[in-house]
Amino acid sequence: MAHNEVLIAGGGIGGLMLALTLHQIGVRCTVLESVRELKPLGVGINLQPNAVRELEDLGIGEAELDAVGIPAREWALVGLNGKEIYAEPRGKLAGYRWHQYAVHRGKFHMLLYRTVLERLGPEVVLLGHRANGYRKEADGSVTALVERADGSSVEMNAALLIGADGIHSAIRAQMHPDQPPIHWGGTIMWRGTARGVPIRTGSSFVGLGTSRHRVVLYPISQPDADGMADINWIAEQTYDASHDWTKSGWFRPVDLSEFAHEFDGFVYDWLDLPALLAKSDVAYENPMIDRDPLSTWVDGPVALIGDAAHPMYPTGSNGASQAIIDGRVLGRIMTERGVNAGALAAYDAELCGPIGAVAMRNRGAGPFGLLNMVDERCGGRFDDIDAVIPAEERAAFMLAYQKAAGFAKEHLNAAPPTLPAGARVLA
Repeated sequence: MAHNEVLIAGGGIGGLMLALTLHQIGVRCTVLESVRELKPLGVGINLQPNAVRELEDLGIGEAELDAVGIPAREWALVGLNGKEIYAEPRGKLAGYRWHQYAVHRGKFHMLLYRTVLERLGPEVVLLGHRANGYRKEADGSVTALVERADGSSVEMNAALLIGADGIHSAIRAQMHPDQPPIHWGGTIMWRGTARGVPIRTGSSFVGLGTSRHRVVLYPISQPDADGMADINWIAEQTYDASHDWTKSGWFRPVDLSEFAHEFDGFVYDWLDLPALLAKSDVAYENPMIDRDPLSTWVDGPVALIGDAAHPMYPTGSNGASQAIIDGRVLGRIMTERGVNAGALAAYDAELCGPIGAVAMRNRGAGPFGLLNMVDERCGGRFDDIDAVIPAEERAAFMLAYQKAAGFAKEHLNAAPPTLPAGARVLA
């Protein structure tokens, strides 16, 4: 393998977006993915306008995204008593130049995979190859220590190695051998999809309940002729410290009988949550986990992106979006500095600290922090939300989060493209 190539450990959203970005700027790469076959796994995720902008700049536009999801029209918080706490339009309805998309994660992942195969060629993605570690070489290159699915091993040398291998990243573990264990804040999530009639605008992201007991609902498909769509739901319950979260798997399939009764009271004239849950084909259980922010994402010719760099609670709907931004920023810096450790250091200096702060905001409930404020001030029940949290305070709270997460409207609309058209890495 030539030294001007980049190895990407992990073929998830972040890894595939980086591969497409490197191809765009003329850098050869190889993606190492541990599974033998990529499948459309997962449920709903949101792609914020800053990420949708990057996709469009890669030639993945609204037609492609409409096939795997739907533009979000509204973000809303509703109290357990069914009364609105806060609502705002999203995407183009809010004045952004780009939509926010609610997509099926697996279908979006497969869209990226197909695009990589079409543009870069099938030989670029090595399935059944797991990067378990690395060795820095005297000439400044890096050698990835790779285990194949058949049990054999191989060493692969490249100019750079990018760890896009998720929250359980082997690259991160070697880079930071003394990292604290995975952090659990007390919340268990159950996730799934069910066919139903979308509520409110027909494409609303709705957080309903309290800070300790809530459900999130949003459609992830276009409605059919009968007005039915795939509704993504996330039901969350916070427990005390004695609860053994380690028994919860990551996307462990569970029967509805294990948890649905916790949400029997979520019945309103505009939503019957128990009835919706009962229509689900499958439900998954996840502990809501993250990791403490790192002091650096870089070790010489090795860097981390996505969940390997900054695993965060899914409370701000920006985990996948930030993984996309990571790769695009890294690509832009490579066009300025070349494919070398200096580019990785500049990437680290630009993103590591600020995105670590976003992860900590999410740990503090992110935009759902408004539910915490309602609980603290009135126990979660109210007649007039303005008497509990004035409208100006609610709006300021949300704007502060949007700025920290990188998708404040005025800034994003005015920003130049992350990668100027035609930008290439010079030979």
